[in-house]
Amino acid sequence: MASLANDLQRFKGRRVLITGHTGFKGSWLGLLLARAGARVTGIALAPQTNPSHFSLLNLANEIDSRECDIRDLSKLEAEFQRAQPEVVFHLAAQAFVRASYADPYTTFSTNVLGSANVLECVSKTTSVTTLVFVTSDKCYKNKEQQHGYVETDELGGIDPYSQSKAAAEMVFAGYCAATFNRPNAAHVASARAGNVIGGGDWSPDRLIPDCIRALERNDIIEIRHPRATRPWQHVLEPLSGYVRLAVALEDRVAPTCSSWNFGPPETAIHEVQEVAGLVAAQWGRPDAVKVGQTTGAMHESQLLQLNSAKAHDQLTWSTRWNFADTMNRTIAWYGGVRDGSTAISLTVGDIEAYLSR
Repeated sequence: MASLANDLQRFKGRRVLITGHTGFKGSWLGLLLARAGARVTGIALAPQTNPSHFSLLNLANEIDSRECDIRDLSKLEAEFQRAQPEVVFHLAAQAFVRASYADPYTTFSTNVLGSANVLECVSKTTSVTTLVFVTSDKCYKNKEQQHGYVETDELGGIDPYSQSKAAAEMVFAGYCAATFNRPNAAHVASARAGNVIGGGDWSPDRLIPDCIRALERNDIIEIRHPRATRPWQHVLEPLSGYVRLAVALEDRVAPTCSSWNFGPPETAIHEVQEVAGLVAAQWGRPDAVKVGQTTGAMHESQLLQLNSAKAHDQLTWSTRWNFADTMNRTIAWYGGVRDGSTAISLTVGDIEAYLSR
């Protein structure tokens, strides 16, 4: 299995740009790379939640944090030219299914046009050698099938968010055909992961944050689809995949213009009701979960998982923490904040524990 610690050494002293660094996954990646000695520039909107992992980490003191809407091409180009990055991780997105129903225009303009802008900037910034273009497991047309989707499966979606991620993948493929197939072009790949949990996520309409908010208010945890299943993985798992993919692109192990899944094994697939129950029980309120009304609810996938055999076989990547580890680490992070520990100490503690596996 590939070593994340060894991969991170490749970034020491190098210029790395992360879009979406104020988000949940982006803030974890920013800290991970900054602690590895990378010279990190972050481009994103201001944090969209209060509290936010980014703010609690004081990540603006660790990296060069720049506020920029990726839909603004001229400003984005200026930031790329100023930073002169060597490696780019594109994570910026409108990332919520329910929000995509409420405001489809912002979803499409951010996830499609904004992603096209990032690809345009990468193609025009000669310092860039490597791009990891992150989309989502929801880029696949979900047929509620029992087996995991592979990278060559059909793209698509029912909700605007899924459609926007499928469209982003199509834009990526278009730029590969038009620009990144040239001899001196950056080596690029798309990465697909989803259903990530871990400490520091306060996003709306996500199971773990919703559970924590309800428990902190001494309320009941109300779940809409108790039997829905998800492949739960800690945020550090796909991030280790993104880092591994960047190194593999540089080493020509991963071919340019390729796509990769980063998901957990089938043993990590558990029902929503079970996960909510574990959170409530560890918080000391085992009877806090109830099933809510679903009448009139918008469409939500009941079954969605990835087949990551390609990453396992060709990148020697695999998850390190099983379902129990993932749940225990995640719940303990929020419990630690409740009990007075700092977000930075808890996050660094998780990173060190993960690196030691």
